[in-house]
Amino acid sequence: MNPYDAAHALAKALRESPEFKEMKEAQEAVKADISAKEMLLDFRKEQFSIHKQQLSGVEVSQEQKEKLEKLFDVVNMNTLIKRLLNAEYKVSVMLQDIQKIISDANKEIYDEELINTTEDLLSEQEYEQ
Repeated sequence: MNPYDAAHALAKALRESPEFKEMKEAQEAVKADISAKEMLLDFRKEQFSIHKQQLSGVEVSQEQKEKLEKLFDVVNMNTLIKRLLNAEYKVSVMLQDIQKIISDANKEIYDEELINTTEDLLSEQEYEQ
C-alpha cells in the first residue's frame, strides 16, 4: 500500500473512530454550556500558565500546584467537562500508540551507523570548542 494512501486511510479511520466521535460530541456539549465552557477555559489557562513556567525553568510553587489541583477537582465535578477530559485522554492515548507504531517503523528504516545522533553532534561541538 502506498504510504500516502495509508495516511489518508488512517485519517479517515481516526475521524470515524468512536474515540474521536465521542470527543467531538463532548466538545459540542461543553461549548453549548456557557458556564462549563468558561470553567474549562479558566482551568486550561491556569494549566498553560504553569506549563509555560515549567518550560522556562521557573519552579512551580506548592501554592500554584494546590490551586491547579483544586481547579481540577472543581472542573471534574462538572459532568460535561469530565466527559470531555476523559474523551481527550482516550484520543491522546490512541494517538500516542499510533505515533509509537510509526516511530518503530522509522527505527527500522534508519541505520544508526549512517546517521549522527544528537549526542554525537553535541559531543563534536564541545570537542571543537
